[in-house]
Amino acid sequence: MSATPGDSPSPGSGGSSDDSLGLHFIGNATLLLRYRGLTLLTDPNFLHRGEHAHLGYGLLSRRLTEPALDVTDLPELDAVLLSHLHGDHWDRHARRHLPRNVPVVTTPHACRRLQGLHGFRRAVGLSTWEDFTVRSGDAQVRVTAAPGRHAGHPALRALLPPVMGSLLEFGPADGPPRLRLYISGDTLMYPGLAEIPRRFPGTDLAVLHLGGTLLPGGLLVTMDGEQGAELARLVDPRHVLPVHYGDYTVMRSPLSDFLAEAERLGLEDRVVHCRHGQRAVIPPDGSPPVVG
Repeated sequence: MSATPGDSPSPGSGGSSDDSLGLHFIGNATLLLRYRGLTLLTDPNFLHRGEHAHLGYGLLSRRLTEPALDVTDLPELDAVLLSHLHGDHWDRHARRHLPRNVPVVTTPHACRRLQGLHGFRRAVGLSTWEDFTVRSGDAQVRVTAAPGRHAGHPALRALLPPVMGSLLEFGPADGPPRLRLYISGDTLMYPGLAEIPRRFPGTDLAVLHLGGTLLPGGLLVTMDGEQGAELARLVDPRHVLPVHYGDYTVMRSPLSDFLAEAERLGLEDRVVHCRHGQRAVIPPDGSPPVVG
């Protein structure tokens, strides 16, 4: 499947004419990604400090941080990548202000909701290992849905929305990929993730959703530091960017937990220390990212 969205930002507005990837960490799991003239937003969460995210079944979580950008300050987008339909990944600000004609690449469950209830008619639902290509000018990104599991117990999985990870392959239009990202989504470690490095070896950057999110009763639904480091070891990327930590009251595993476990596994040199609000440039040749 493919899409050719409308006009995209020029290199002068934050894109790049080479094959490096520009990344802006807005907060939580929200990233603004720019490759050449193509602009992609992940898991749009623009709630402000003190506002509450709806997690379903009457559960709320208060935001502890400010997003680095307001939703109204975003550049023109070629697509949005949404791992699942939870209030800390797709909030009321995103629902109200994102353009209805932007493609939203997500799970089939979220796609049905976005199309039917929210008017995002170009939403695309991907089952595991299906892919969708977004093109803009001389650039493209192929998005492949990767496995993810938001909870361990089957009964709890039935109560939570389905979640997907994503493999993003950036490259010139109709050419070979030059740079590959893996975004975990809100998954826990489980055996199905072992298929990811078998199908997609040589990942340049793994973006890991951490936080050790706990629901009432002590039920873990996102990776803590130990699980995140283990997934980094499994996927074996050149670089690792931790996100989705410290933003909400339900997140109980701080970034320091992950950094300690990454050091224990000998992965500390791979960690990209790009914090909330910072930007990074990911080169396609495996050299260290530049953070500023």
